[in-house]
Amino acid sequence: MLRNIKILFVAFSALCFVSCLDKLPESAIPTKDGMQSFNDAEQSVTGIYALLKSRALYCGYLSILPDLQSDLVYAVDGYSNTFGDIWQWKIRSTNSEVESVYAALYKVISSCNYYLENVDSVASSLTDDTQIQTLDIYTGEVYAIRAMAFSNLLRLYCKAYDPQSAQNELGIVVRTDYTDAKPQPRATLYDSYSQVVEDLKMAERLLDEDDNAYSSAFITQAAAYALHARVALDMQDWQSAIEYSTKVIDSGEFALSSAVSYYTSDMTYFDYMWNYDVGTEIIWRVGFTANDASSFYPMGQIFLNFTTDYTYYYPDYVPAQWALDLYTQGDMRYSSYFYTLQTGHTHSLTWPLLVKYYGNQDLITSNLLYHTVMAKPLRLAEQYLIRAEALCRQSTPDYSAAAKDLQTLRASRITSGGAITLTEENFIAQIADERVRELYMEGFRLHDIKRWGSLYNNGQGFTRTPQSNSLAEGSSLTIKADHPLFVWPIPKHELEAPGSLVQPNESN
Repeated sequence: MLRNIKILFVAFSALCFVSCLDKLPESAIPTKDGMQSFNDAEQSVTGIYALLKSRALYCGYLSILPDLQSDLVYAVDGYSNTFGDIWQWKIRSTNSEVESVYAALYKVISSCNYYLENVDSVASSLTDDTQIQTLDIYTGEVYAIRAMAFSNLLRLYCKAYDPQSAQNELGIVVRTDYTDAKPQPRATLYDSYSQVVEDLKMAERLLDEDDNAYSSAFITQAAAYALHARVALDMQDWQSAIEYSTKVIDSGEFALSSAVSYYTSDMTYFDYMWNYDVGTEIIWRVGFTANDASSFYPMGQIFLNFTTDYTYYYPDYVPAQWALDLYTQGDMRYSSYFYTLQTGHTHSLTWPLLVKYYGNQDLITSNLLYHTVMAKPLRLAEQYLIRAEALCRQSTPDYSAAAKDLQTLRASRITSGGAITLTEENFIAQIADERVRELYMEGFRLHDIKRWGSLYNNGQGFTRTPQSNSLAEGSSLTIKADHPLFVWPIPKHELEAPGSLVQPNESN
C-alpha cells in the first residue's frame, strides 16, 4: 500500500520541560483536546518528522560530533572554536551540544509517546479501510522512530553493550508514557535495548514492504530492518545482525550508488547522491526544503566555511592525514569526499578539505543555501559493513562471505582492484578501515571504537599526532578505548531537576 503522503509544514506543538523528561502540567497537550481524528494523527506524525530536522540530530550534531570527537579531523590554527570542547575532550554535563542532543531525542520520544497513547482511540473511530491501513503505517513509523531515538541515546550516553554485563549496567530512562510523567530512574542497559528491539518488531509488523523505496523521506519497513541490523550489531547479536541486514540487501529495492559509473559526463552516481541527496542506496534520508533552513545545522560549514569573503575557505577542521591515506589509488570516494584547496587562514594551509557536505546543489542554485545536505542516516553501504562484521564475529566465523560483502561494496567504489582477504587476525582492522573510508564524518567512529574495545588497536583507542598547522591544544592526545568520555555525561540540569531519579555517568 502506498503511503498517503501529505506534507504539512507545521510545527508539532512539542512539550515544555522541567527537565528533558518531565512535562510542565500547564504546557502538556490535554489528551481530550489532542489527537482525536485521522487528520489529527496524520498531523502528529508530520510533527514528529519535523522534530527529526533539528540541528541537534541527524541534520547536525548527531551526525558530526561523534566523529569530530574521534581521530578523523584536526582543528586548525585560526579556527573559530566551534565545537572546540568536543574536539579537545573537555566534555562536561553543561556542554550545550550534550544538552541539546539529549533534549532533542527525548522530545522526539515524548511526541511518539503522545501519538501511541492516543492512536487506539482514533483507530476505533475509523470506518474507512484506507484510513485504517494508513494509520497502521503511521503507527509503525512512530514505533521505529522511537526505537531510533532510544538507540541514539544508548550509543551516546551509555557504555557499549556486553551481553555478559548488560543487566548490571545503566541504560537510559525508558519513557513510554506521555501522561504519566512521574520521575523514573535509568533502566538497565539490557532492558533499554530490549525496549528498542520490541519497538522495532512492532514497526516491522505494521509497516508494509510495498512502501519500501530508495531515497525515502519516511520510515519504511526496510528502514526498520536496517536499524534493527545496526542495533543487533551493537548488542553482539550476530545472527540477528546478519538476518536483518540480509533482509535489506536482498529486498531488491536498493542498489549501491556506483562511484565508478557515471550519471552525467562528469558526475558519478555516488557524486549525484551527495550533490542532490538522491541515490538508490539511501534507505532513509531526512527530507526537507529551503523553508526548513532554520531547523538544521549547515554540516559543511566547519569543514569549508567560505562565507567570509567567498574567495578563500576558512575551515575549523581538516581531515586527519592518516584517514586520507586509507584511500588507495582508484578509490573514487576520495574525490567525492575531499578536494585540495588553499585556506584563507594566515598560515595559508593547502589541504584536502571535506567537500562531502558542500551542499545540496538544488538548494544552492535556488536559495544560495550552502553547506546544507539531507542527512542519510540509513544507507545500503552500512548494511554490507554490518553483515561483514557479524559474519566474522559469529561463533563459526565465515571470513570468505564477509570478504565477499566488502568486495561488493568496494567494487562500487574503486575503479580497479578492491580485492580483500579477511582472517581472524586482521578482520577488525580491515573492517574498521573500510568503515572510515565509507562512513567518514557520518557519526559512527566514536561508537565503533567504544564497542570494539580491546579488539581494536589492542584497546589503545586512538592517538592524535600534530599535523600541518593543527591547533596545539588537542593535537597531541591519546584516548584509550575505556576512557570515560566515550560515554557522554548526563546533562547536569537533568540530574538536578526537581525529583529527578536519573543517575549520573562516570563522566559526570
